[in-house]
Amino acid sequence: MTSEHGGTPLLSVRDLHAWYGESHALHGVNLDVAEGETITLLGRNGVGKTTTLRAIMGIIRKRKGTIEFAGKDLMQMPLHRTAHTGLGFVPEERGIFATLSVDENLLLPPVVSDGGMSIEEIFELFPNLKERRNSQGTKLSGGEQQMLAIARMLRTGVKLLLLDEPTEGLAPVIVERIGEVLATLKARGMTILLVEQNFRFASRIADRFYLMEHGQITADFPAVELEERMEVLHEVIGV
Repeated sequence: MTSEHGGTPLLSVRDLHAWYGESHALHGVNLDVAEGETITLLGRNGVGKTTTLRAIMGIIRKRKGTIEFAGKDLMQMPLHRTAHTGLGFVPEERGIFATLSVDENLLLPPVVSDGGMSIEEIFELFPNLKERRNSQGTKLSGGEQQMLAIARMLRTGVKLLLLDEPTEGLAPVIVERIGEVLATLKARGMTILLVEQNFRFASRIADRFYLMEHGQITADFPAVELEERMEVLHEVIGV
């Protein structure tokens, strides 16, 4: 499938609808992510950003439309197989195993493809985790838990990282560190689809933005247009 921006995207979503029970949450979402791109989904809480990520991963099964990733049709694929295609999802709640150490959390997910980071590379990227490698998940700060959730995916060899509100509730110094990590990953060619309320943070790494309202994509624009669209974004997002 050819992207509306030219070329064949790594991820292509067309006319995606999704439901929670009888509640129709997504109404024909269309988006593309090219290899090496960082894309940010913007929008108020409750407009469908997290639902879009969960539907792409297959966590939400009541859905229709087309989702293609690296040439594979994900719509009929079981959740466990979707995770082995190279999609890595870091949810807002992070999913850290509380009673396991940092080392154990890192080693738990299986490696799904070549190119994953070694433990040594991960500790170089996240020195905080190296210092806390024997600490249980419950002993980590919110920022350290977020770093661990991202690091755990990087070890598995993911090709596309789906991040849901990675800076939510974190101190500014930690937000800065998360931004540095994502910028490093971007420079290394990692493809990222990011849900983020803090569009100032996202503007440092995003190539393009999609704006969501009421379960639909209402705008698609490059990062260089962010400033000229700020008035509309303030109105729509309310921040």
